[in-house]
Amino acid sequence: MSGQNLSKLFEFFSLIGQLKRIQRTGWVLRKVNHPESVADHMYRMSVLSMLIDEKSGLNKERCMKMSLVHDMAESIVGDIAPTDCVDRQEKHRKEKTAMTHISSLVSEDVGLELLQLWTEYEEQKTAEAQFVKDLDCFDMVFQAFEYEQTDKRPGSLQEFFDSTEGKFKSQTVQGWVSELYRIRDQSNVPTHSSPHVTHAGAMNTKTSATVRPFCVDRKEQDS
Repeated sequence: MSGQNLSKLFEFFSLIGQLKRIQRTGWVLRKVNHPESVADHMYRMSVLSMLIDEKSGLNKERCMKMSLVHDMAESIVGDIAPTDCVDRQEKHRKEKTAMTHISSLVSEDVGLELLQLWTEYEEQKTAEAQFVKDLDCFDMVFQAFEYEQTDKRPGSLQEFFDSTEGKFKSQTVQGWVSELYRIRDQSNVPTHSSPHVTHAGAMNTKTSATVRPFCVDRKEQDS
């Protein structure tokens, strides 16, 4: 491999590493303690993809890869939130430009796959893309629940739950969400095996916060 190619490859390594340091905007704005990184978010989504039932007809490997790629552009543009006042078309343009650059840093076949996976997720036309979108939103609400527990602020992140209500398409993920709601609705009861969760908060607790969450349907970001 030539020195020029190695230089590009190491730039790729650096950009991917940057995702470990970019904190998710929604949590930062809500002032949660120790907000997760973009890489943290994509990692759990990819692991959740491993749970896909082979009988579902979904391509498990593609979902795992798409989970790891869907926010990769944020290594360059950052985690753009609605509060940044960047409209949907401009956000997409910025991220596409970023993904085109990222894809140019690796071999042609790998670069093409990265760009195709990102585009597929953005277009939301395939069953795999829609499932990964469900995982994206589920990881958000599950993380919101965990933060409510670790920060001892039950119900304080209700807006993140409200933003995803009725939007989950996968029956599997719908089942996960229903169980999460049930657990969250039980106050002060140890119900979760995670060492980070000590008790569930009140489901009907509302918040007066004006910060909009970061898992919003792209068609709604300008509303």
